[in-house]
Amino acid sequence: MIALLSRRAIRISLRPLAAVESTAEAIAEGDLSARLPTAKPHTEVGRLVSSLNQMLSRIEESFAARVESENRLRRFVADASHELRTPLTAIRGFSELYRQGVISGEEKTKELVQRIEDESIRMGTLVEDLLLLARLDQSLEIARLPVNLNEVVGGAVASARVAGPDHPIEVRLNSDESYVLGDQNRIHQVVANLLENARSHTPPGTRIVVEVIERESTTEVSVSDNGPGLEKEEQSKIFERFYRADSSRARSVKTEGSGLGLSIVKAIMQAHGGDVRVESEPGKGARFILSFPL
Repeated sequence: MIALLSRRAIRISLRPLAAVESTAEAIAEGDLSARLPTAKPHTEVGRLVSSLNQMLSRIEESFAARVESENRLRRFVADASHELRTPLTAIRGFSELYRQGVISGEEKTKELVQRIEDESIRMGTLVEDLLLLARLDQSLEIARLPVNLNEVVGGAVASARVAGPDHPIEVRLNSDESYVLGDQNRIHQVVANLLENARSHTPPGTRIVVEVIERESTTEVSVSDNGPGLEKEEQSKIFERFYRADSSRARSVKTEGSGLGLSIVKAIMQAHGGDVRVESEPGKGARFILSFPL
C-alpha cells in the first residue's frame, strides 16, 4: 500500500514535467506562444515552470522583434529600389529622346539636359539620404559637444531665407544662449530639414516661426507654419521612410523630395537621446517640435 501511494505521489509530482515535454514539442513545431501550465510556486517544479515560462516569453518577444525588423528591411529595400528606379527611368527616357533625334534645337536640347541633371541630383540626394540612415541604423556614436541652439537655428534660418525668399521666417529666442550636447552639423541638418519641409509643403507667402524654448528637463526647437496642416492619420505616419503626405500638404516646388527628410530628423534626434513630434490640425498649420535632453 505504501509503495502504491509513493508511486502515485511521484507520478503526480512529475506531471508538470510531462507538460514540459508537450510544450517543448509545440514550440519545436513553431508555436512560440505555448506555455507550461502553472504549478505550485513553492515547489521546485513550480519554480522551474515559472522560470521556463519567463524564458519562453523572452524568446517569443525576441523572435517577434526579429520578424518585424526583417519586414521593415524588406519594405525599406523595396521602397528604395522603387525610388531609385524612378529617376533612372527618367534619365534613360530623356537620353533615348536625344539619341533618336526627337529633340532638336539649342533651346529644347538645353531643357532636356537640365531635366537629366535634375534627375541626377535627385538620385544623388536619395543615395546620400539612404547612406545616412544606414549609418544611423547602426547606432554609431555621434559627437557629444556643447552646441548653442540659438546659433544653429540662426544659421539654418539664414540659409532657408535665401533658398525660399517667398516664405517669411520669424525667429523667437527665450535667451541669448541655449546649449545642449550633441553634433552641431547633425542638429543643423534636422532644423534645416524641418524648414525645407515647411517651405516645400506650404504655398508661397506662408509664415514660418522657429522658436527655441528651455524647459525644466528639455530644450525644444519648434518649427511652425500656418499652412494646410495634417490629418491625424498622416501625423502617425509622417516620420516613416518614404512616406509622403497627401494633397492637403502638396509640395509647392516642382521637384519631389526623397521622402526621407523627416525620417532622417527622427533618426538623428533619437541618436541624441531626444525625440521629434508633430502637432497639427487640418487648415490650422503644423508644428514640429525637437526635444533635446538636458
